[in-house]
Amino acid sequence: QVQLVESGGGLVQAGGSLRLSCAASGRTFSSSAMGWFRQVPGKERDLVAAINWSGASTYYTDSVTGRFTISRDNAKNTVYLQMNSLKPEDTGVYYCAATRRYSIATVVHEYEYWGQGTQVTVSS
Repeated sequence: QVQLVESGGGLVQAGGSLRLSCAASGRTFSSSAMGWFRQVPGKERDLVAAINWSGASTYYTDSVTGRFTISRDNAKNTVYLQMNSLKPEDTGVYYCAATRRYSIATVVHEYEYWGQGTQVTVSS
């Protein structure tokens, strides 16, 4: 079992930066691939970035490549999403999620555990 708590969301102007954190509890965090998803009203949750169990492998959706960086610190049971050069279209609720897999998962149903979400709003 893994419990996830996100923090770091907020309101920022376009071009600004935010760093999201996801604190995990549970013995399996260090062996779990993790992901950050974004959801806007009326739409499904979309994968933004993912990272494998060790942090050696990462995935980004095209729209954030070069601007966002996912990382993890297994000693602190925390995964991060550094978001730079933010755009209004990055606005949404960001969810941290964990899978039982070691390797990166890119499909929403492969993630078994979810945080409560944190709102990110980018103003133009």
